[in-house]
Amino acid sequence: MTTLTFLGAAGTVTGSKHLLESNGARLLVDTGLFQGFKELRLRNWDTLPIAPRSINWVVLTHAHIDHSGYLPRLVRDGFSGPVYCTKGTADLLQVVLPDSARLQEEDAAYANRRGYSKHKPAAPLYTEADAFEALKLVQGAAYGEPVRLGKHLSLRFTTAGHILGSSVVSVDVDQDGQAPIKVVFSGDLGRYDEPILNDPSPVPEADFLLIESTYGDRLHEDANPKEQLALIINETVKRGGKVIIPAFAVGRTQLLVYYLRELEEEGRIPVLPVAVDSPMAASATRLYGKHHEDHDSEMERLDEHKKPLATKNFSLVQGRAGSKALDSDGGPAIVISASGMATGGRVLHHLAQFLPDPASSVVLVGYQAAGTRGRRLQDGETEIKIHGEIIPVRASIEAIGSLSAHADWSEIMRWLSGFKRPPKRTFIVHGEPPAASALKERIVRDLGWNVMIPAYQESVELT
Repeated sequence: MTTLTFLGAAGTVTGSKHLLESNGARLLVDTGLFQGFKELRLRNWDTLPIAPRSINWVVLTHAHIDHSGYLPRLVRDGFSGPVYCTKGTADLLQVVLPDSARLQEEDAAYANRRGYSKHKPAAPLYTEADAFEALKLVQGAAYGEPVRLGKHLSLRFTTAGHILGSSVVSVDVDQDGQAPIKVVFSGDLGRYDEPILNDPSPVPEADFLLIESTYGDRLHEDANPKEQLALIINETVKRGGKVIIPAFAVGRTQLLVYYLRELEEEGRIPVLPVAVDSPMAASATRLYGKHHEDHDSEMERLDEHKKPLATKNFSLVQGRAGSKALDSDGGPAIVISASGMATGGRVLHHLAQFLPDPASSVVLVGYQAAGTRGRRLQDGETEIKIHGEIIPVRASIEAIGSLSAHADWSEIMRWLSGFKRPPKRTFIVHGEPPAASALKERIVRDLGWNVMIPAYQESVELT
């Protein structure tokens, strides 16, 4: 018997974890952290319904924290098997996981100093040492390379186009005495015709498919993101303010810098100090220049002649002192800092400084999950709590939906159209209930497929 259990990203966007069990073996696809509402974040501290040491393998679709960030905790609690992912993801994990651990340790230490945590003392979910132990288990594979997992399981990675190294994972299951099955995990699908990365690759067939639905109920704006960026930046410069951009360290940060360079070269914005204030984003930006297997043709062409991921007055901020200096520097500037949903990290200090400033702008450039500070800002709240203090919101809050790294419903349907036959069953994951329901209705209506929206911790038999 082969079963699939949804241990995360079911009924919500974050916490991606999917357990595939067959022939007595266990494969966990993704080990993501829950983010957003407190009730979701508390799940990160819950004991898994299975013992981590009983899991044979972990496979990661990509390096974003809501898909990889639980791995150090899983290893700390007993998992010791191999972790497979693409080579780009393997390199990013070297940056992402220790950074995640440091942020958690820093946030816990800060909470203890300021006394705003209910826990005495506040503790991180895992430490930097735990992250380095987890990294010892990671093995990178090339796109299309077959990876054998024991006698009955094998897998391949294909390009998802979401961030560097992001992949769709196809798992072949050889069932004793029954027909083999193919289970495909979409991970997070990227967008078509975007700069830097290749488009999502088509997958021709699956017996069972897990498809993400982050934007399953909406279309991205038609507005040109460069036009929107130029307008916001120029208006903020006129007011003499700062442009603060909470951005995911991997993916959105690099695309933003790419667009800012183009806008400068085209003379559509003034040359301003542009600072990337995130150790993880700084390292990820360097890695984007290394992995040419992910680059589209235009990025490859630019690589030969210039630095496509740097502006004229560009800096990768080093250390806390450099981060604090950004807030005291006078004059207009652009600060890009993680995290992308303002759930933690250095961006919180910049927001605390500039949210009360009517001259400044805060630009939201990615999906803002329900319950996050980014979502509350997007929804127009006039006060935000940061590090135990209530911060008034007087800055201009802008959102550029077309800068999202996630496929919208039309792009998801475009990718699904690449299947040569309908899957026996399609599971809609990684979406809030309205988005998942809307995508289910569209797939059933337009494609006639058998579709299910699984519940958290629900198990289904794949037959």
